[in-house]
Amino acid sequence: MNILIAGAAGRDFHNFNVLYRDDPRYHVVAFTAAQIPNIAGRRYPASLSGAFYPEGIPIYEEKDLENLIRKYHVDEVVFSYSDVPYQSVMSLGSRASFAGARFTLLSATRTMLKSIKPVVSICAVRTGSGKSQTCRKVAHILRDHGLKVAAIRHPMPYGDLELQRVQRFSSIEDLRKHNCTIEEMEEYEPHIVSGTIVYAGVDYEAILRQAEQEADVILWDGGNNDTPFYQPDCSIVVADPLRVGDELTYYPSETNLRLADTVIINKIDSSSPEAVFQLRANIRLVNTHATIIEAASPISVEQYELIAGKRVLVIEDGPTLTHGEMKFGAGTVAARKFGAGVIVDPRPYVSGEIKKTFETYPEIGTLLPAMGYSPRQMKDLEATINRVPCDVVIIGTPINLKRIIKLKRPALRVFYELEEIGKPNLQTILEPFWNKSHKQRTGGAS
Repeated sequence: MNILIAGAAGRDFHNFNVLYRDDPRYHVVAFTAAQIPNIAGRRYPASLSGAFYPEGIPIYEEKDLENLIRKYHVDEVVFSYSDVPYQSVMSLGSRASFAGARFTLLSATRTMLKSIKPVVSICAVRTGSGKSQTCRKVAHILRDHGLKVAAIRHPMPYGDLELQRVQRFSSIEDLRKHNCTIEEMEEYEPHIVSGTIVYAGVDYEAILRQAEQEADVILWDGGNNDTPFYQPDCSIVVADPLRVGDELTYYPSETNLRLADTVIINKIDSSSPEAVFQLRANIRLVNTHATIIEAASPISVEQYELIAGKRVLVIEDGPTLTHGEMKFGAGTVAARKFGAGVIVDPRPYVSGEIKKTFETYPEIGTLLPAMGYSPRQMKDLEATINRVPCDVVIIGTPINLKRIIKLKRPALRVFYELEEIGKPNLQTILEPFWNKSHKQRTGGAS
């Protein structure tokens, strides 16, 4: 059977590795790429593809789906990426059906690998819901109880796939060694700074087995709103009251909600009580057993007094604004909170790759996404920032952007951490979990 896997350089590779690579009943003829720039045109290398694929597997643009189905006599298109509305999923299914192929959504649980160590998974219903600060908080709690934590991040293989098979990050220098993009650094750097080892890469079976050798607990740090690659012992999902309804209309948001042991309603400090009430009701429509925690993500800004009355350029997390479709982020909240005179529109000053980003995602508006999937894109981002006529740059991304690009104007970082409201909280949710882990490590001794 000829298979085409529709993906975005992450879940697609994992699905291939777990279900198709070593099964002679299937022949994966190609991957298609969406969401992420500069992914198509590469090959999934032979060294990762297994004995049945001595030349590797080509990766094409998703826009060519119909032609690829006909060219390769594709029997089945397997949908393998996340953070997309149901309408888009079924539109792609219709295209596959029209071109003569079946369309498949794989089981979330069937693609989960089993760890010999306890696993806590952190997922979300949309990009930008607050998963990253939740991961940091969970890691901090587990470390405080004497457990060594390895965070395994959802894949971001934007470079050489062979070199990225298994990656380990324990220092800022490791980010340089692996030539990380801005998007990768946004996810890895906060963990590293807080003392958590991070793993990522392409082959998540090999990644897991290496992480198990040095960790008491595996923390699955999920990307987009994808489901976990590992079977969790404790499943936590972050929901966003600023985008109520998406949890039931985006793929695979509803799957995550159904799988959750705990759902965190984040951002209650910046959303209406009506939105929080509706979100809680939507959660209960599909999951009656999960514990619900309410939380906020309060911000702080270094030298916040420099913002009042000034012309500010707001830089936000790239994926949150693009396929996450958020209209604002932490940088915007900081600009409003501390009295910025005006948020300067960067669009007249963009060029190159950053201009292409605004053309692809025109709804971004007056915010600047911190795009840096390639050196060229990083240079275009730097040039754009330095052309914008502003007094202050507000950096709402999770990384120290000043470390990797040269800014000509004062730049202020925004920091945000998860703060649970009342009880139950993460301490109470995780207590049985670390008690079990302690017994496993000590052979049941008290």
